[in-house]
Amino acid sequence: MASSSSSSSSSGTASPCGACRFLRRKCTHDCIFAPYFGSEQGPAKFAAIHKVFGASNVSKLLLQIPPHDRPEAVTTIAYEAQARIQDPVYGCVAHIFTLQQQMQHAK
Repeated sequence: MASSSSSSSSSGTASPCGACRFLRRKCTHDCIFAPYFGSEQGPAKFAAIHKVFGASNVSKLLLQIPPHDRPEAVTTIAYEAQARIQDPVYGCVAHIFTLQQQMQHAK
């Protein structure tokens, strides 16, 4: 067991992250997506992001954001991607508008 973990750490990760698995590429130790897209549920989460924004654009965006803010940025990007798939014109703005209407009715 110890020899297999040492060989996997020298060649990157034991299994590709969800983004690299979706993109069918080798996941390196410095992969920008690895911390945010696990190997199990990551491919499905990344598929929507890739469809709406593209992998290259998201990686460029993440590189411009300070590392401590990246987890929240990935969550926001994933939410917006899902919203854009459901409503290509308004995206998450439609959700915000619906919530504002509900608040008005509650008052």
